[in-house]
Amino acid sequence: MLVEFGKGNLIQKARSQPDKVKMVLEKMRTDGVAATLDAVQSKLDQPLALGYCNVGQAIESCSDGFDIGDRVVSNGKHAEIVAVPQNLCARIPDAVSDEAASFTVLAAIGLQGIRLVQPTLGECVVVTGLGLIGLMTVQMLRAQGCRVLGVDFDPRRLELAKNLGAEVVNPGVGEDLLARAVAFSRGRGVDAVLITAATKSNEPVSQAARMCRKRGRIVLVGVVGLGLNRDEFYEKELTFQVSCSYGPGRYDPSYEEGGQDYPIGFVRWTEQRNFEAVLDLMASGALNVDQLISHRFLIEEGEMAMTLLTSGEPSLGILLKYPTAASSEPVARRVRLQSTPIAGQGVVAFFGAGNYAGRVLIPAFKAAGAKLHTVVSGGGVSAVHFGRKFGFEEAATEIDPVLQDSDIDTVVIATRHDAHASQVLASLQSGKHVFCEKPLCLTHDQLTQIETEVGARPEQQLMVGFNRRFAPHVAKMKSLLDPIGEPKSIVITINAGEIPPDHWTQDPAVGGGRIIGEACHFIDLARHLVGYPSTSLHAAAIGRHPAIAVRSDKVSLTLEFEDGSVATIHYLANGHKSFPKERVEVFTAGRVLQLDNFLKLRGWGWPGFSRMRLWQQDKGQAACARQFLRAVTEGGGSAIPLAEVIEVSRITIDAAEAVQSG
Repeated sequence: MLVEFGKGNLIQKARSQPDKVKMVLEKMRTDGVAATLDAVQSKLDQPLALGYCNVGQAIESCSDGFDIGDRVVSNGKHAEIVAVPQNLCARIPDAVSDEAASFTVLAAIGLQGIRLVQPTLGECVVVTGLGLIGLMTVQMLRAQGCRVLGVDFDPRRLELAKNLGAEVVNPGVGEDLLARAVAFSRGRGVDAVLITAATKSNEPVSQAARMCRKRGRIVLVGVVGLGLNRDEFYEKELTFQVSCSYGPGRYDPSYEEGGQDYPIGFVRWTEQRNFEAVLDLMASGALNVDQLISHRFLIEEGEMAMTLLTSGEPSLGILLKYPTAASSEPVARRVRLQSTPIAGQGVVAFFGAGNYAGRVLIPAFKAAGAKLHTVVSGGGVSAVHFGRKFGFEEAATEIDPVLQDSDIDTVVIATRHDAHASQVLASLQSGKHVFCEKPLCLTHDQLTQIETEVGARPEQQLMVGFNRRFAPHVAKMKSLLDPIGEPKSIVITINAGEIPPDHWTQDPAVGGGRIIGEACHFIDLARHLVGYPSTSLHAAAIGRHPAIAVRSDKVSLTLEFEDGSVATIHYLANGHKSFPKERVEVFTAGRVLQLDNFLKLRGWGWPGFSRMRLWQQDKGQAACARQFLRAVTEGGGSAIPLAEVIEVSRITIDAAEAVQSG
């Protein structure tokens, strides 16, 4: 699917993802055409590492369950080196070859479908679709004592299923599937149907319903049309269920990324335990994949393997073999991209190569004249991609060698929020200037450590990416407001949009929550427009309600300042996407300013000013990078006074804590 998607033009991509097209149109209405096209092109430009079935040998381990040298199977990407959480790995028994074990993850998909069907000894089960998963599902059902009828249109796959112990039927040559199912079930109707096919047709589900006995079970493992006929299900009281990948734990960040296992007394079969069960079946001989291997390629021939997938040439299991490295051979953690060495001031390394870094921050620093030295990402793929695209000297997967490199004087931190504090401290201690994309840190203890460290290093720059204060519209607002001696009333409304409760940004330990992760921008903006320190904070989240899973992103913050100004910040994730995302209003001295979504600024009561409009959004990222880099290369004061960076960070953490405890 990904290979075909990647080959398509924009129109073909749009047709394959109509839901994404709707999102793009909504973004155009709120953010403008230019900003939307830039975001779409940037997203489509980023590479995706393919694959999720591999076998290898552990070369490093932070888990008690695995030792260096263990042969393991995992759902990591196709790469020579993969880093995989412990719950997505399983140790391979000695009796199972590497080639066989590489099918484990795919087989676990079929196994999870079987667990949902809950077959019993002697039941008759139909498997529709005899690809890799279907053929392994046939064997696992046979191992469970079931009689199996395999359905497909490909004679070669039908012959394989027959060799594996199934009866088979080919509707493509005129065989009557329903009549065969009746005969296969001795006139009673089949007990269950597992659909492991991929088609847009509704026919597989309809056929499954007609084949089943009363109260039969249907489980969808593949992807088919779901135009269900109520009568077919109603009269027999059929059960229909969609299987989720490898089993319990899938898409649960606490299980997959956090390593938190489910208690076996309550969840017997998880993703990892399904992997282990598959490997046990292979070790016993009950699951044999030798006949399912159709092609083998060296990784250097990987492009030929991917071409084969979409060529129409018959294929089943395609194996990619990597070169075997000597055990003492060091793992390459830095890749040279440019031969010309970089030196001087403003030599920059980027920690993090995600979407925002690649779409916004790196281009902004490059345009500002930064000398791009090294870009670091955990997996390495995005680092190499953006490294080549923007002309970095090197790409890397670890930050320590970068911090030790004396040629690099500046670090831009654009990693996940929980890494910011430690990376800021390490960078400062290495003598680097630091630009940290918000937030600076997640806790008061971290903030105290950073404040102490940077206070002892007055010659080093520390700046947080509070870019909105550098936006052209905000610069105009600031110039209009500064001469006004009266207090200001500021209302900032952010239509933030809903993010799922299990997204990493909502996790207080990882993302810090959305107040720390994003609302900090607007606390800084209010502080900048007022021009005086804040004196008090009041935070209130929306009330508790069964329909609201997360309250901490539906918040009103009220700040009071030394000059008597008051700012109210409404950070709301419960609005509609078509409403503009950001609005800033200032009332003072009988005058009003209103900024809509960083596109249009209007004024009422201002002599000589009524409106300012841009053709595309400018939230100040380019100017923010330019001002920071100027301070690095020319010296002088920071573009944002350090006291304000610390003050805003402290208020933001206070606000998040007040909301969480409220």
